[in-house]
Amino acid sequence: MLKQRIITALILAPLAIMAILFLPIHIFQYVIAGVVALGGYEWANMSGITGRPYKIAFGLILLAGCLTLIGIVDVDLIWSQGALNEFYHWILSVAAVWWLASFFMILAYPRYSAFWRQSWMIRCLFGVLTLIPTWVAVVALRSSLYDVDTFYGASLIFYVLGIVWAADIGAFFVGVKFGRHKLRPNVSPGKTFEGLFGGIMASFAIIAFAALHYQVESSRIWLHLLIGGLTVGVSALGDLNESMFKRCAGIKDSGRILPGHGGLMDRIDSLTAAFPVFAYCYVTWMA
Repeated sequence: MLKQRIITALILAPLAIMAILFLPIHIFQYVIAGVVALGGYEWANMSGITGRPYKIAFGLILLAGCLTLIGIVDVDLIWSQGALNEFYHWILSVAAVWWLASFFMILAYPRYSAFWRQSWMIRCLFGVLTLIPTWVAVVALRSSLYDVDTFYGASLIFYVLGIVWAADIGAFFVGVKFGRHKLRPNVSPGKTFEGLFGGIMASFAIIAFAALHYQVESSRIWLHLLIGGLTVGVSALGDLNESMFKRCAGIKDSGRILPGHGGLMDRIDSLTAAFPVFAYCYVTWMA
């Protein structure tokens, strides 16, 4: 299993880095749409759908959603005079509301969950609210200032990846060493408050480095810390959210597409929350 995990990571990590850095934005948006479609296939699995044709159909529905957005808003018009397209901004606003609702769903679980646990359609709707805004967020961030600096948007994506991965590493080591108080034992028994705090502290190192690199005004550093901390906190919410749906479906992994890692959603669950929330904060207060 460990050998499979390492080989998979060694293959996928360079491909992901090259795609973020070097793919033209017109192609990049289609690649991310493909990732969303694969995520949709696995989300159908977490929604209790067992038939492969139906899971493929849901993935194709999400792909069609992304392609529709591409048709509605040309990638060159996503940003205008430093402001995100109004429709895309609205989608990110809906995503922010969805993750707030997810927060309360996780706090209450398993209470008050009967209305959505028994309906695969509602759980698929939750998948739409999770994955479509992720596509919007990643494409919006990657296209930011693209006409000025083709790598600026890539740096924003790596920033989110960096703080989330730093938080994951910090949470793991702090949680193993000092974890005593369970975060949500009904959803994910292994996660602790100590681990979450350790993860947020670890992410602040990346946030501080980024603030220095981009020469952020001292009066605005607090805003970067606030948004970075919120992004990391929400990334933990994304992880718990997926765990909750997998628990309802009675499965351990979202899929088997990545040898040694389980499913694609098992690897990007935290990012499906982090990217939309960070993008919403970025276009609202930082752009």
